[in-house]
Amino acid sequence: MSDTDVGQTQTGQPATDQQPASPEAATPPPATQAASFDELTPEKTNPGSEKQIDVILDVPVTLSLEVGRSQINVGQLLQLSQGSVVELDRLAGEPLDVLVNGTLIAHGEIVVVNDKFGIRLTDVVSPAERVRKLR
Repeated sequence: MSDTDVGQTQTGQPATDQQPASPEAATPPPATQAASFDELTPEKTNPGSEKQIDVILDVPVTLSLEVGRSQINVGQLLQLSQGSVVELDRLAGEPLDVLVNGTLIAHGEIVVVNDKFGIRLTDVVSPAERVRKLR
């Protein structure tokens, strides 16, 4: 190779440090737009949808009430005995959390029904809010 050949390619063109662009890099990304869906209303759902929900009506779920929470260390846990009092993060009279399979669905207050405890729902979380919390 002669001194005049330095910096030139085999075709005689000046050499560059850049690689030729691939055909994929030259194509612009496809145009995107937000999807829009019609709101579901009873007249737009399948006529057989009532039968479809019957399939899950017997699925068991766990309903639990949460009075409050507290974080303690292992040493404090080992010192607990009958008569010990653990302070919770809620005030007396504050609504309890109603959870279904660990997901908050409502708030409520304790009531007594036929000598058994029950709960009166005071605030139900909207289905949209429940779905948002799952994400």
